[in-house]
Amino acid sequence: MIPEHLSYTTEHEWVVRASTGAAYRVGVTHFAQQALGDVVFVQLPDVGAAVTTGEPLGEVESTKSVSEVYSPLSGVVTAVNNALIESPELVNSDPYGGGWLAEIEPAEGALPDGLLDAAGYRELIQRT
Repeated sequence: MIPEHLSYTTEHEWVVRASTGAAYRVGVTHFAQQALGDVVFVQLPDVGAAVTTGEPLGEVESTKSVSEVYSPLSGVVTAVNNALIESPELVNSDPYGGGWLAEIEPAEGALPDGLLDAAGYRELIQRT
């Protein structure tokens, strides 16, 4: 359950170019949501917030724990998935679709770097 068209971080976030504009859409992987358990709350960044590669972007709270989500690139948050406010369980049921977290427009020259392709991510989680 690792979509081939996405890129992945070693912190278990996925990244894909958004369908419009220069932004990238970010979410947590199936592996991450499964490890978290039932998601009950998602803290999203504010639209317009500046984010930095490797720094917290938001939090996902489950019945087991609270985990930070890290930004895969530096830039500005251009959209958030407000559906998660009412239905945080979308992170569990549709992590690669309706459970996306935010869209980030990269700062100049700050394209995602050091990401894994699907094969590399598959190898990472097999070692975990």
